[in-house]
Amino acid sequence: MAETTDKPHAIIVTAKDLPLHCPPPGAPLWARHPRVFLDVLKTGEALCPYCSAHYVLTGERPKGHH
Repeated sequence: MAETTDKPHAIIVTAKDLPLHCPPPGAPLWARHPRVFLDVLKTGEALCPYCSAHYVLTGERPKGHH
């Protein structure tokens, strides 16, 4: 997670980051809130209901996902 995109302030994620949750691993203590899992596979994007972090899925989708 850390590439850029044409969407400002978007956090880029790939299949290896799934299952996606916010806050991400290694987030500083001041940026933590209750963990919430986000479905980025449905539309390719997800917004955290706590902190409004905007996640965008790039690359290939995982194989064998239900």
